[in-house]
Amino acid sequence: MIEVKNITKKYGSVTAVEDISFKIEEGKIIGLLGPNGAGKSTTMNMITGYIEPTEGEILIDGYDISKKPKKAKALIGYMPEGVPLYSDLTVKEFVTYMAELKKIDRKTRKEKVQKIIEETGLKEVQKKLTRNLSRGYKQRVSMAGALVGEPKILILDEPTVGLDPKQITEIRALIKELGKTHTIILSSHILSEVSQICNKVIIINKGKMVAIDTPENLEKKVSKNNSTYVTIEDPENKMDTIKEKIPEIKEIKLVHENEDGTKQYVLESDSKVDLRKVIFTEFAKENITIFEMKKADTTLEDAFMKLIEGGEK
Repeated sequence: MIEVKNITKKYGSVTAVEDISFKIEEGKIIGLLGPNGAGKSTTMNMITGYIEPTEGEILIDGYDISKKPKKAKALIGYMPEGVPLYSDLTVKEFVTYMAELKKIDRKTRKEKVQKIIEETGLKEVQKKLTRNLSRGYKQRVSMAGALVGEPKILILDEPTVGLDPKQITEIRALIKELGKTHTIILSSHILSEVSQICNKVIIINKGKMVAIDTPENLEKKVSKNNSTYVTIEDPENKMDTIKEKIPEIKEIKLVHENEDGTKQYVLESDSKVDLRKVIFTEFAKENITIFEMKKADTTLEDAFMKLIEGGEK
């Protein structure tokens, strides 16, 4: 559906994106991640055809977006960051205007606009001026504008930024539903959001692609150590010698001392070792009372931080 081949974008002597290549299959939701200034927006703008790459090519369903821009762009719906809307237009007028820009047939335009308004949950506010809407509804209006024209591909730049928790949940649910019928590229700073929604993640840092994989696989790749958190009562300070009793423990760190006298530690071991059973046995022998114990799972945020700091590819 989307094929990015060795694209580079330079602004004079500054290279914003360098030699990035990837493929996105039809019907997938892809998360595009990277710190500020990494090249995410530049990459998305090249895919939409808004700016041209200095080198390389981008194919949208087989069409080179530089050589056949009309055919390629007709397949794309773009929701930019910041929700740029015309504040003097009503919701319906704005979506209709977007339909006119996309040259939707006049005979079916009204019907298609109304369909999109209903699908994005805007029916109740369709007669309101966009400037009088909440941030959540503005996001929906921007998404409705992207959806007009029935594009196969949706490119969403920070679709939940600035929303309250309820609005975020609603927009995520909408994106998941749209993912059943569209190929979606989603840029977001909320890593838990990407992990919940996306089939695959592309991580860009300093203009270069660092990784491309599923969230689950990225988490596994950077999970070298196995961490177990324990909250204990240790009146005889036996934790000082517990490492000698349990050789599988590589490192013990004190995390927090609680007001009730209990302490929380993190115990590091090899990734293949599950310490919990041996902890229960040995701590009981040493008269160490366990109040809480849990394994620390590697998150996409952990993977992201390790990869952009120069970890595994």
